[in-house]
Amino acid sequence: MSSNQWLLEEEASKRLGVTSKTLQIWREMGYLKPGTHWRSAPVQHSMPWKPEVIYHFSWCKEIIEYWRNRDAPLSDLAA
Repeated sequence: MSSNQWLLEEEASKRLGVTSKTLQIWREMGYLKPGTHWRSAPVQHSMPWKPEVIYHFSWCKEIIEYWRNRDAPLSDLAA
């Protein structure tokens, strides 16, 4: 994987095996932390009124595996 692991939401959801809606819910619930797991996309990838979100793939994967290994119902949160 390239050194730049920040991915747009669609690509991150594909690689992480979850939907974009699931990522949004996990952000809102605090499972994914701003600045660490996600941030607003650089200006060229956003509109002023609705910036896109980008995700750090390996850090998101790490926290998702952490919660899954502790039997946290992450898959149920977005159902």
